[in-house]
Amino acid sequence: EIMSGDWSSDVCSSDLVIVPLAYWKQQRDSRAAADFGVWLAPADDPAELADAIADLPVIALDFPQFVDGRSYSNGRLLRERYGFTGELRAVGDVLRDQLYAMEQVGFNAFSVREDRNPAQELAGLQDFSTGYQVTFLREQALFRHVR
Repeated sequence: EIMSGDWSSDVCSSDLVIVPLAYWKQQRDSRAAADFGVWLAPADDPAELADAIADLPVIALDFPQFVDGRSYSNGRLLRERYGFTGELRAVGDVLRDQLYAMEQVGFNAFSVREDRNPAQELAGLQDFSTGYQVTFLREQALFRHVR
């Protein structure tokens, strides 16, 4: 697991138990929400966490394969629409080429594939010096910068 944590002071322990959304929904009344994190599949609706978002220490979003980008959208929704401030972890088929874009939409922790070197993958966060578009981390498009 790689934690970027550069912009988030609320990064949780990597040994926290993370459970699928369906299990969390069944158990949330019997346990404190802070006892575990939630794992969202790409087809899961992040709105289902809206009323408990402040109590969740970590939400892991699955990238089952490189070509499935739905978790990018879900990550941005969790940050911008639902105000999630905890650890947003990318899991699954997470590769260096994706880390910069993942960070731009709000991810601050990454569980890279086991066949990859974590330090080399983390370098992907530095692959670009700037970006053109507005993102979770960049509130103004590049063309709007006054020179």
